[in-house]
Amino acid sequence: MMGIPKTMKALVAYSKTDYRLETNYPVPECGDDDIIIKTEGCGICAGDLKCKHGAAMFWGDEIQPSWVEPPFIPGHEFLGRIVEIGKNVKNFKIGDRVIPEQIVPCGECRFCKDGHYWMCQPHRILGFFNSCNGGMAEYVKLSKNTIVHKIPDKTPLEAALLIEPFACSKHCVDRAEIKAEDILVISGAGTLGLGMVTYARSRNPKKIITLDLVDDRLNKAKELGSDLVWNPKKTDVIAEIMKLTDGYGCDIYIEATGAPASVVQGMKMIRKLGRFIEFSVFAEQTSLDWSIIGDRKELDVRGSHLSPYCYPYVIENITNGKLKTDGIVSSVFKLEDWESAFEYAGGKHGDYKVAFKF
Repeated sequence: MMGIPKTMKALVAYSKTDYRLETNYPVPECGDDDIIIKTEGCGICAGDLKCKHGAAMFWGDEIQPSWVEPPFIPGHEFLGRIVEIGKNVKNFKIGDRVIPEQIVPCGECRFCKDGHYWMCQPHRILGFFNSCNGGMAEYVKLSKNTIVHKIPDKTPLEAALLIEPFACSKHCVDRAEIKAEDILVISGAGTLGLGMVTYARSRNPKKIITLDLVDDRLNKAKELGSDLVWNPKKTDVIAEIMKLTDGYGCDIYIEATGAPASVVQGMKMIRKLGRFIEFSVFAEQTSLDWSIIGDRKELDVRGSHLSPYCYPYVIENITNGKLKTDGIVSSVFKLEDWESAFEYAGGKHGDYKVAFKF
């Protein structure tokens, strides 16, 4: 590896209670089908936080087995420049600025073979497995099946760091199949909810209404294209929706908070034959009267996972400014300050997206 060091700085998870900053971690070796990138930046996802906090969906418990495979380097919201390339790799060259999709599909399971690669059965996500290390390191290996996209040099880092989350936001909004006459409610105005707002604006629904408990986030949602913003702590949001819709309810409700109360709220405010899109990861179970879905309202309830076929659009429209990104990456840290970065990423200081810059 001419010009590339043998060791690097990397944040390494050895167990749910043992995350360490390593200063002499081996730089990955480049095989014939691989790409090595020098990391430019890496965002911290809510999934990274939940994993760091020991959530059972990652580390397992008495009900479910462990999903992660330590030791691993976290981070799937990263980009960088190619510094080494395998002899079998086509369409890329050293110096290209690139971003990988977060899932590395196997290419062999039924979902991969029928085009639903984001539901790949083995489900290897970058940043949770020692065979798929992530971007909280100076160098990252992108292996053969990784889906890699080029990013224009002119795209600012703070905007480029939002490609992965905004691609997830786009897929969620696409699942909602918005029409021009729809009243759309987006519950949650974190990074992903804001991505939904700015993309949903381009779909031109009749009204976009954003809900959040933090007024600063609501102000940002308004700036990004939300017609109305309501704080459920200060406003009876169900009553307001009913006033706005002659008592019928909203057409579409996107749940992007991960709070059980937001699910119950959505089921109350959505109209009969409406569409409910669940995006979030939950820390606890949600209790719901399921007869609302069937017997009372005959709802379409859909999930949204990852960001299939969304990266090209998002890269183009973040770069040309149609998807608004200003101020969403709110704090940037060095890898050495990873503990502070994770604390800020939890939102206690009012941040949206927190990232590492290399």
